[in-house]
Amino acid sequence: MADAQQAQLARELYERLGGADNILKATNCMTRLRVQLAKKDDALVAAVKDVKGVIGALDAGDEFQIVLGPGRAQAVADEVRTMLEEDRKAAQKKPAPAAVGDGKELQAAIRAKNATPIKLFFRRIASIFLPLIPGFIACGLITGVLGVWLKVAPDMANAPLVKLLSVFGNAVFWGMNLFVGWSAAQVFGGTPILGGVLAAIISHPALTGVAFSDAALVPGRGGVISVVLAAGFGAWLEKRLHRVVPELFDLFLTPLLTVLIAGVATIFILQPVGGVLSDFFGRSATAAIESGGAATGFALGGLWLPMVMLGVHQAITPIHVDLIARYGVTILLPILAMAGAGQVGASLAVYVRTKNRRLKKIVASALPVGIMGVGEPLIYGVTLPLGKPFVGACIGGAAGGAVQAHFAVGAATLGISGLPLAGATDNIPAYLTGVVVAYVVGFVATWLLGFDDPAEETE
Repeated sequence: MADAQQAQLARELYERLGGADNILKATNCMTRLRVQLAKKDDALVAAVKDVKGVIGALDAGDEFQIVLGPGRAQAVADEVRTMLEEDRKAAQKKPAPAAVGDGKELQAAIRAKNATPIKLFFRRIASIFLPLIPGFIACGLITGVLGVWLKVAPDMANAPLVKLLSVFGNAVFWGMNLFVGWSAAQVFGGTPILGGVLAAIISHPALTGVAFSDAALVPGRGGVISVVLAAGFGAWLEKRLHRVVPELFDLFLTPLLTVLIAGVATIFILQPVGGVLSDFFGRSATAAIESGGAATGFALGGLWLPMVMLGVHQAITPIHVDLIARYGVTILLPILAMAGAGQVGASLAVYVRTKNRRLKKIVASALPVGIMGVGEPLIYGVTLPLGKPFVGACIGGAAGGAVQAHFAVGAATLGISGLPLAGATDNIPAYLTGVVVAYVVGFVATWLLGFDDPAEETE
């Protein structure tokens, strides 16, 4: 979509959302514009859904999420934030109205009422890893393609170019703790570099030479979970030190005390706790798939779409990252990616059965990005509004998940799905088999379940 079209879409959404008077905050993820609103009602939701270019919209408690698709979400969010900033600056130059009332308290009350603590917590944790996803995608794909290349030509393993590409593919994982520490400190309201320093302390190889009571410290123990705990505590401590340290000494005393106090707490308390949690999550995930096999994959693949709809799917992001750090791959992502493949199969069944030309057009336009792993257009434009096809998609995802778990397929990346994920898996034939199974079962399940075809609606 051209820049002018993005600007027009942003302007229309901005106006229908109520502009600076109603939009408290605007952010975005890879596919959605996420706004916090002072007031939200059915009329506003319907008006937003009616905007051309909007794939779907949903109320996620404290956030109103508008599904726009990859690329478009970022561009529109940038435009909306720019308009917000300009309008707020203009408002500051105007004289204040005679009666302001308690609008801020009302906004806070609405946000508190709509916010679910668990969802807010998961969203905050997931936001730590969101900036890392492009790096995971790039490095994971390099690693995956390189792995396929070396299976075809193993004698190339010592070639300089292969070794260099191996460094490229490993780069994000080599520096992962530092990146997570920086991002976590920023999310928790601390100074990013201090979070990075605490992460470096956890990861420093010289820890092996330090022992207390004959117990040597272990570099990197607990992985990203320990880093998040350390950065979170460091940010909390830093903010409180800013309040008590005299302004004259704040510049150098606060960071010094943050690193010393949080560093000691990290080594002796937070890193051991993180290690226990990391071991628990890693062993639980692998044990569940090893012992449950296809049944576990069936359950996970089938339940993933409802988890996404409930907003609790973000809890799995740090587990993915921790599994990649521990084992080099996450065995959960290929299973969960089958939910999107089930959507493709279900939507194909809708396309074949429907007589509604508008619905056929929606499916035809959304299928290519669905095959590439972007499922929102199919979810909010096709299967979810029709009801039964959404169930058929879940059944297809469950079948594909069973295949992935049976073969214990792992992925060396996160942030991508669909066919592109194949290149980052350690068993491409098995992964593609699971994708095809999810397509076929999703199609058949939706065909058998049927749906109410809006045949009377024509273009």
